[in-house]
Amino acid sequence: MTSTVQRYPTLSHWGTYTAVVRDGRLVACEPFAADRDPSPMIHTMPEMVHSPLRIARPAVRESWLRSRGHGDRRGRDRYVEVSWDTAIRLVHEELTRVRTQHGPAAIFGGSYGWASAGRFHNAMSQTRRFLYAGGGCTDQVGNYSWGAAQFLLPHIIGTYAPLTGKVTDWSSVATHTELILAFGGMPRRNAQVIAGGAGEHTTGHWLRRTAARGARIVAISPTRGDLPGDVQAEWIPIRPNTDAAMMIAMAHVLLTRDRHDAAFLRRYCVGFERYAAYLRGETDGQPKTAEWAHNICGVPADTIRQLALTAAGSRTLVNCTWSLQRAHHGEQPYWACIALAAMLGQIGLPGGGFSFGLGSINSAGNPRIDAPVPEMHEGANPARRSIPVARIADMLLQPGEAYPFNGAEHTYPDIRLVYWAGGNPFHHHQDLNRLQRAWERPETIVVHETWWTPTARRADIVLPTTTTLERNDIGASSRDGYILAMHRALPAQGMSRDDFDIYRELAALGGYEDRYTEGRDEQAWLRHMYDGMRARWQAAGDLPEAPSFDDFWRAGHLALPPPRRDFVLFEDFRHDPDAHRLRTPSGRIELYSEHISGFGYADCPGHAAWLPPAEWLGGGLARRWPLHLISSQPAHRLHSQLDPARLSQGGKIHGREPVRIHPDDAAARGIRHGELVRIHNDRGSCLAGAVIDDGVMPGVLVMSTGAWLDSDENGPERHGNPNVLTPDIGTSALTQGSSAMSALVDVEPWRGDAPRVRAFDLPLAASAQAFSNP
Repeated sequence: MTSTVQRYPTLSHWGTYTAVVRDGRLVACEPFAADRDPSPMIHTMPEMVHSPLRIARPAVRESWLRSRGHGDRRGRDRYVEVSWDTAIRLVHEELTRVRTQHGPAAIFGGSYGWASAGRFHNAMSQTRRFLYAGGGCTDQVGNYSWGAAQFLLPHIIGTYAPLTGKVTDWSSVATHTELILAFGGMPRRNAQVIAGGAGEHTTGHWLRRTAARGARIVAISPTRGDLPGDVQAEWIPIRPNTDAAMMIAMAHVLLTRDRHDAAFLRRYCVGFERYAAYLRGETDGQPKTAEWAHNICGVPADTIRQLALTAAGSRTLVNCTWSLQRAHHGEQPYWACIALAAMLGQIGLPGGGFSFGLGSINSAGNPRIDAPVPEMHEGANPARRSIPVARIADMLLQPGEAYPFNGAEHTYPDIRLVYWAGGNPFHHHQDLNRLQRAWERPETIVVHETWWTPTARRADIVLPTTTTLERNDIGASSRDGYILAMHRALPAQGMSRDDFDIYRELAALGGYEDRYTEGRDEQAWLRHMYDGMRARWQAAGDLPEAPSFDDFWRAGHLALPPPRRDFVLFEDFRHDPDAHRLRTPSGRIELYSEHISGFGYADCPGHAAWLPPAEWLGGGLARRWPLHLISSQPAHRLHSQLDPARLSQGGKIHGREPVRIHPDDAAARGIRHGELVRIHNDRGSCLAGAVIDDGVMPGVLVMSTGAWLDSDENGPERHGNPNVLTPDIGTSALTQGSSAMSALVDVEPWRGDAPRVRAFDLPLAASAQAFSNP
């Protein structure tokens, strides 16, 4: 019998590829021809799509069926498989009950995560649209990636667009920049992925081109692994969480050596006099000298001085990775970065100024015309309630409690039902033991999931969903040069369904199907979204004419033309600050913010400042917990996605996540390369495989996030998930972001028998006979 082979264009967050299907089974993934640097992660898709961890049928937690509202057995219970009709009815009844008895704000519409690169089948968008159409919910604002910066930057520069959209183009950097100060480094592993997918991986190309022209790249990071691996870069080790102190000291050098651009500061900024007084020590009695900073960050004072003076004499770009603001007081390095760049006076010049996220994600700085992409509108939330995304556990544990956020007082709602689709809070949240306790509080938790992830195993009702390869969609990123068709390559596996179809059926039961679907099915929505993009292109007047939807769909992609000129962040503002005022109260860059100062937050004053984190190597707690844990992004998966695949598993040691440790710290604790260790603090403990690495600073451990959580009440977490160790505190009262990077720990050899990793065991199934009419 002759095999039938078919090819379908599609994409993921880690790249564009052609799905090769033989006799109804995905057998290979071929990288997009235009991609010069495809991620190896695309080759994991066949084993993930056909994984035995796929959720085959709707399932309901056994104890919830017996006694609804009790969540103490979540994560330890058995599951009963039920029909789709039963599952839909149970979900509908719970939504109706909670809305009727407690109001829409008692429903938490979770779904934070990277479920799909497609614009239509985006799980968060679909969940919001469904819950909004049904009366609303408590939503989330911000994100874990750059949540602190998102709420800080509008006060300082009037926008957070440099996080989500355009920063100065790499082409401008490659042509003009002489010095890149890369605070947090530029880790190439992060540049494999981008939300919305990408036709091309460009970061490596631009880094090589920039270095080949002779630009000096200085990576300031606790680990040499954060340097770009294939270019010549200098490494300056720095104590974690102290970047703001180094930047402030560099600013002091510029001020006291009269190397700051006073004319730029007068014309384009407000509040410099207040900041300068802080630098001189007039407000607190401590001049912010290079020696002062050395005692905090560990960087030699001469290095700080020389780097500041070199920056003043060069076309300099100051770049911060997103990770810097995922720490206690994470606002401060971003504000200090802007202040340093302002004092250098190069904001708005080609290749100069500041940037956020170069190296943190693929396509940041990628030259691209300003062309809209297809959009799926979520609608408005009638409940008008939300919390900062990283405050989930606080919300569940502290209903009715007041909390500050961005200048206002808010109150946590009393959540009775959590509805989650397309994300894994038991990966990205902090202090997972605390989250697990909080997760017991809601009466019902509904989860849409494709695999038996840690979140699915802690749900009451589990609804199996399709992968991107089992549906049609359109992929696009505002940073990438392609609009991409995602053709359905496979039928739905098992009894899985698209989120859209699940919500459509639930909306029909609730009497608002038309409000949710607007009378469109999947294909009609794709055509509607694409045609809306075409209309916006036409209305812009200076964009190319997009082909018809049918022509685009047949071609599989639409390539955007290159921009006519480089984009330079704040170029227009520099040219005429009155005609192009920033959306700040002053219309200028606010080095001192009267608005923030007026909030009266002790943990976020009116200017950039050095504020010691709750946990850092220079604090008193370091005497008890002498190692700083950095939880980095992984190289072989996207967050926790793809962790069961061979690529991710091949990087583990004894089946656990590796932890990198300096030789001196390992020797002091009797730890040998490749052996099992226990990392611990007051919040919890986990097992990991030791990697001795002199590219890690003494006093620092580095372990990637994303190992599927494998814990119970007995013993340490078994798989190496660092978020059982990280603190669940807000970055500040201003932004309430994630403080994952502020974690002190210790480590020791594991002397007992190694417990078996059970992260990928299927949950136990209960007999359905006892629940014939659930």
